[in-house]
Amino acid sequence: MTVALGASAYSVAIFHLATHAFFKALLFLAAGSVIIAMHHEQDMRRMGGLRKFMPVTYVTCVIGSLALAGIPPFAGFFSKDAIIEAVHQSSTPGAEFAYAAVMIGVVLTAFYSFRLVFMAFHGKERMDANTRAHLHEPSWVVTVPLVALAVPSVLAGLVLVNSSMDGSLFGSSVVATTSPDGLEMTAAGMLAHAPYAAPFWLAIAGICSAWVCYVWKPEIPARAAQRCSGLYRLLIVKYGFDELYHWVFADGARGLGRLFLEWGDRRLIDGFMVNGTAGMVARTADWVRRIQSGMVYHYAFAMIIGLVALMSWFLFR
Repeated sequence: MTVALGASAYSVAIFHLATHAFFKALLFLAAGSVIIAMHHEQDMRRMGGLRKFMPVTYVTCVIGSLALAGIPPFAGFFSKDAIIEAVHQSSTPGAEFAYAAVMIGVVLTAFYSFRLVFMAFHGKERMDANTRAHLHEPSWVVTVPLVALAVPSVLAGLVLVNSSMDGSLFGSSVVATTSPDGLEMTAAGMLAHAPYAAPFWLAIAGICSAWVCYVWKPEIPARAAQRCSGLYRLLIVKYGFDELYHWVFADGARGLGRLFLEWGDRRLIDGFMVNGTAGMVARTADWVRRIQSGMVYHYAFAMIIGLVALMSWFLFR
């Protein structure tokens, strides 16, 4: 969506937002269905073979994954292909880099989407015996929304593509006058063009790679991790972003909080403003209290001093 906005293809960006809402929500709900069935287990290495126990979740998850990978005629194909074409036609600086990045993303998206499908629903059953004994499809409260989201994940692209491509999705509220609006595609034209387009075959390559690595030759990932241990560790730690966020933002926020607690709250507010004011009042009261000795001659002497001071002021002013 952001790439489409960068290419000034605003209708296409909203088109992808709409289609993405359906199939991404479907995938999240399918993941939740698996977690429920697995008694809150979330490690895919402890799953496998779930399609026999959860057919509705399996079929809907495959539909969502196909849409996310951009395989025709699912919804994601129309919006993703339109974005890729918009970037390809764009003359904006950096469009070539964005186009290459999007094409790489096509392969990776298809790969990781079907990595989920193959690891969770195919292959050997890797869960413990107790979990396997209680595996079943969740109730209709979960499966009905899965089916409800699967339908637009298939049809939303076909329904919205024409209005998105001809720029009428916004009506007359947004008017674009530059060349990126040359995306005059139709559903039939995009489907006919798909088998000859690079994104389609890149997505197929990603799916096939996932099948080879996690169904046909499941030992490949372990071998790759051993041979490319440095890259494997880098990916495991997610490029170190978690540690960066922890050290810089979390620890930094805690350090800043301790600073405000000690100097702002305890010393400035409590120590100086609250307790300091109260202490000053107490010290002033103690000093004034010492003047009140209870001796009459002290009071008389103070009155005389005051009278002399007043008279001196009137005389010498």
